Amino acid sequence: MVMTVNLNADMGEGFGAYSLGNDDEILKIIKSASIACGFHAGDPNTMRKVVTTAKAEGVSIGAHPGFNDLWGFGRRQIDMNPDHLENIIAYQIGALGAMAAYVGEKVTHLKPHGALNNMAAINADYALAIGRAIRAVDRNIIYVVLAGSEMEKAAQKLGLPIAREGYCDRQYDDDGNLASRKIPGTVIKDPKVAMEQVVRMITQGEIVARSGKVIPCKLDTLCVHGDEPTAIQVAKACRQGLEAAGVKVVPLPEMTLRN
Repeated sequence: MVMTVNLNADMGEGFGAYSLGNDDEILKIIKSASIACGFHAGDPNTMRKVVTTAKAEGVSIGAHPGFNDLWGFGRRQIDMNPDHLENIIAYQIGALGAMAAYVGEKVTHLKPHGALNNMAAINADYALAIGRAIRAVDRNIIYVVLAGSEMEKAAQKLGLPIAREGYCDRQYDDDGNLASRKIPGTVIKDPKVAMEQVVRMITQGEIVARSGKVIPCKLDTLCVHGDEPTAIQVAKACRQGLEAAGVKVVPLPEMTLRN
């Protein structure tokens, strides 16, 4: 049986006259796009351009909602009422869904951005708020979660489709959460190192934490951060490495997802 995995990237993270990352080039490598929805980054013009190119490249469309934090690029933690968080997630899904409708496509997955993703991984109230927004807008949207996190538990509780995510370009702590970007070296910029990490994740089912601890994992999708200067090289190396190991890279809706 051929192993399959999805390769996704965060993108559409410019704003107005400012661009960030090479979205056109990375869309030729990945199979699913997680697109900023206007809160931490992105705007209607950017969203429409990315969904148009994604469709042309056969890449599935996903929402990448974050906190309302343009200045901090959504990487600052915000303490807010979970009901209010639910509303801003639903709002962002709707914004991207409208742009996707212009090209005859739908939002098929949702992956929280930055600080929101990190907080929802350990905060059950946040994780459930995101899940409730998905369920209200379209319960077929795949909830992309950090494996073993509160988001995974929330998706299971709410009966949502789940994609368990690993990261090509990030190091991990012993608890399976991402190591802080504030620690030097936790963002992997070497394409060979990233490729070796993801091939081991998928073919051997394990993550090696910064300490050397081996963490078992079952992953459905792998993320490359599109805003990193090394994103194209890392994405290419990871896809080539996976395919050389006999792993087929497919759009997220084509994955057989576990709940």
